[in-house]
Amino acid sequence: MSDAVALPEPRRRGVLARLARRPLVLAGLAVIGLTVLAAILAPWLTPYAPDQQHFDGLTLQGAPLPPGGGPDGAFPLGTDLLGRDLLTRILYGARTSLVIGILANGMALLVGTLVGVTAGYFRGIVGALLMRFTDLMMAFPALLLAICLAAILRPSLWIVALVIALVNWVQVARVLYTETTSLAVRDFIQAERAIGAGHGRILLRHILPHLLPTIIVYGTLGISTTVLLEATLSFLGIGVQPPDPSWGNIIFESQTYFQAAPWLVFFPGLAILALALAFNLVGDGLRDVLDPTQRERD
Repeated sequence: MSDAVALPEPRRRGVLARLARRPLVLAGLAVIGLTVLAAILAPWLTPYAPDQQHFDGLTLQGAPLPPGGGPDGAFPLGTDLLGRDLLTRILYGARTSLVIGILANGMALLVGTLVGVTAGYFRGIVGALLMRFTDLMMAFPALLLAICLAAILRPSLWIVALVIALVNWVQVARVLYTETTSLAVRDFIQAERAIGAGHGRILLRHILPHLLPTIIVYGTLGISTTVLLEATLSFLGIGVQPPDPSWGNIIFESQTYFQAAPWLVFFPGLAILALALAFNLVGDGLRDVLDPTQRERD
């Protein structure tokens, strides 16, 4: 039986109810929801394909059109240097950011949880080896390691997700190792061992439920980091490759026009900033709500 302190029934409030009292969290959820809808409904929100080049998408001098340009304002956010609709590419780029963010962060959480919980629960030589390997991975700058891996492997959406997962699991592993080490010596765990409970039962029924709030918070905050890292790799030319749209490679393709056509950098940059900030706001809100010490102050 867990010795975790339970809150009195009158004070038990749902997570959603507590989140609803935080305007910044609601704003973050709204941005995330709109981004998800835009990514899903992209084919219906725009009549163009993301790689479609328009004959009327450039000026007579061959420069990109500004926002609202084209016949009857056909290009609300303007066009890029190849005459493609910028709004369309940003909408489809949202798919790339969300897919990589969720996929890469999911893999990082899975690996980090497996390593951290295993090392913290079994300790000994197994725990020492796993945590020394984690320390070794943490010694490399994440961006530099991601650049090296992306340069070695053939860049694609799935490879970028794998590369980001390989550099992002270490923080999760370290935090969960510390929490698991603390939980493994608690009285209720010792009592389970005394009555003959196996490792699987203890891990699944008692350790992981206590770690779930931390996993949820890191899962949410990690998507923000993943979105930024994917955009960085794509901007450097070793992430998602054109013509597949990505907010990072949109900026990469347009960097030579940032003075003559600043909207080509501003709008995708704003999208990256908004989505990363939204996940940070939601993650911070979840951390405050799921933290028992914070809950006592509500």
